Amino acid sequence: MLWIPGMGPIAPKFHDFLGYNPHTHILVTDGCFYGDKGMFRVAPPLELKKLEAIFRHKVFKMLLAKGKITEKMIAMLSTWRHSGFNAFCGNRISPKDDTAMENLARYIIRASFSQERMHYKDQEGKVVYTAKDGKSVKIFPAMEWIAAMCSHIPNRGEQMVRYYGYYSNVSLGKRQKEGLDDAIPCILEPQGNEKAFRKSWAQLIQKIYETDPLVCPKCTGAMQRSAT
Repeated sequence: MLWIPGMGPIAPKFHDFLGYNPHTHILVTDGCFYGDKGMFRVAPPLELKKLEAIFRHKVFKMLLAKGKITEKMIAMLSTWRHSGFNAFCGNRISPKDDTAMENLARYIIRASFSQERMHYKDQEGKVVYTAKDGKSVKIFPAMEWIAAMCSHIPNRGEQMVRYYGYYSNVSLGKRQKEGLDDAIPCILEPQGNEKAFRKSWAQLIQKIYETDPLVCPKCTGAMQRSAT
């Protein structure tokens, strides 16, 4: 029995000064559960550059399917030295670290602005907003501030937080029914070195990009990786 890793993606759209900056925060299990005794196998470290490339590929594929971008545009963007995409992986949080869990949860679902850093000048009809670092300041006309703030309000029925796998409501209800919701699993660290985990790279590429990297695109014959 193998449990699919849990994932809870959140989709904020803003940066410090309420500018439009679409990105996704994902809280994900660092491995997978297996067996019937609550065993948890920790996954090997993520290769962020490859994760970034997969993310970019999926976004381009989605935009192309919706007619928002062309093949020519994708080819041009793919030549950029900096892709415009970025993937960051934070530190692992242990099951008993309640403080770290709370801090992370508060960060990923934080509001688009802070009332403590906002000051309204009544006589001038302007809003002065201080950046998180306390050094940068930006001044908005009142109506522009309201427009910028309202642009980040979700549409009616829009779901900003989703839960999958281990974190889904179905899985949560099942664990609560069986009295296992508070159980701490036995955590097993990954075995082997990083080089061993890369042996299945061709299968991973085929799964993500939907094409076999070891099949020649011209003759469809099998190819082998040459040593460099």
